[in-house]
Amino acid sequence: MISGAMGKEKVLYEAPKANVVKTEMNHFLKWFNNGSDIDPVLKAAVAHFWFITIHPFDDGNGRIARAITDLQLSRSDKSSQRFYSMSNQIVTERKKYYEILEKTQQSNGDITEWLEWFLSCLERALINSSEILEAVLVKAKFWEQQSQTQLNDRQRLMLNKLFDRFEGKLTSSKWAKIAKCSQDTAIRDIQELIDKGILQKEAAGGRSTNYKLIVN
Repeated sequence: MISGAMGKEKVLYEAPKANVVKTEMNHFLKWFNNGSDIDPVLKAAVAHFWFITIHPFDDGNGRIARAITDLQLSRSDKSSQRFYSMSNQIVTERKKYYEILEKTQQSNGDITEWLEWFLSCLERALINSSEILEAVLVKAKFWEQQSQTQLNDRQRLMLNKLFDRFEGKLTSSKWAKIAKCSQDTAIRDIQELIDKGILQKEAAGGRSTNYKLIVN
């Protein structure tokens, strides 16, 4: 396994020799596809580490290992429907992921630290998923409440953006730029939403006036 920027790669771990990969993969697949006494979540952690350590392909081992992890977690949930993604969380934390892989692969076979990191990463994936689901429910409730409110396309566009993790503060100039309209039109759009109790001015904080959603 290799990490690092192009031209500055560092070998973190040397995979088994090619002549033993088939045997190792047969052992892995037999273990993975058969029942075992190990907790199913811990099995996902072990499966990920085992596969990435065998490193059977020239490329794509990380993606396959994450897919194996998600498959085993689906088995542990006894459902194909999951509202969290361990795979995405690993990608988000890839720096720490490579660090813990390197440390564990160079150890004497004790994978306790890997298991601890894996479970912590899973917990963060669940927390992030919970926050996203909560935001989705808040957005759905808002649009249900405003189903009879007359809004133009620009207003709908901008309201959706405010719900979808809008970066920074909302100002009339940002509104005009994103909605592709004049500053005057942006101000009118915003004022209409203030009058309808959907937006409100934030406390003064600089030269520009900022606005935020009123969410019940």
